[in-house]
Amino acid sequence: MQGKRNPGGRFLVVLVPYLWLAFFFLVPFLIVLKISLSHDVMARPPYAPLLDLTQGWQGIKEFLSQLDFSNYALLGKDRIYLAAYLQSLRIAAISTVLLLLIGYPIAYAMARAPERLRPLLVMAVILPFWTSFLIRIYAWIGILSREGFLSQLLIYLGLTDRPVELLYTNTAVYIGIVYSYLPLMVLPLYATLEKMDHALLEAAADLGAPPLAAFWRVTFPLSLPGVIAGSLLCFIPAVGEFVIPDLMGGSETLMIGKTMWTEFFENRSWTVSSAVAVVLLIVLVAPILIYQRAEARSLEKAA
Repeated sequence: MQGKRNPGGRFLVVLVPYLWLAFFFLVPFLIVLKISLSHDVMARPPYAPLLDLTQGWQGIKEFLSQLDFSNYALLGKDRIYLAAYLQSLRIAAISTVLLLLIGYPIAYAMARAPERLRPLLVMAVILPFWTSFLIRIYAWIGILSREGFLSQLLIYLGLTDRPVELLYTNTAVYIGIVYSYLPLMVLPLYATLEKMDHALLEAAADLGAPPLAAFWRVTFPLSLPGVIAGSLLCFIPAVGEFVIPDLMGGSETLMIGKTMWTEFFENRSWTVSSAVAVVLLIVLVAPILIYQRAEARSLEKAA
């Protein structure tokens, strides 16, 4: 005998995540969007207009009439913002490619390891997350500094006769991002590769496919969901990264996270900083929507 269906319970199950997104994503976004359409004033809060609901509909009309898009026009006129966006996208894209090139062999080796060793390997990948992020970045600063371990090691091996200048360069930023985000690439790839049926590779070998051809025709296509998920998990936060470029980058490292921090804390311009954040969010939402549409089309074809 089937149990009675409870439409109210199903509705609540669906409602809870939507309420979570509304309170912790939509509402903060609307606040930032509102500030981005305001203008700076010497007051508390340092922007205007303010929405006064005590005046009713008249207060809402007056509030809407004072909104403007001058902050967004500034982003289009000043080249520093466009340069920051482009360099952030470039650094994030290159870092994501490096993460994929490094993370895929690690995840593949973990998936092919004996089953009893896989939990230990997963633990080894997650283990860096148990250490403070700032401590790990400062450790890399010590390694990459002019008198650091890496420079001294290269001198000792005779590969160079002078200290190597790696810190405060884009190379140091790439190293910091790849090191910090590597688990975010490895874990989705491992989850996909670990579920793959290895009998498919045996069938490919029986049909005469060499190992490399079997990898490109069987393993890699089946791991594409993990590749896309890991790439998005790394690319999206890397675009807005602030700590690593600020501590390990140099004057030529201009990323949008640092630009937002400068506008907010140094220039005290909440409005421009909010406009930068809104545009950044729009830029980052685009690849997610493209991925969702591609997934929907693939599911339609499979059906």
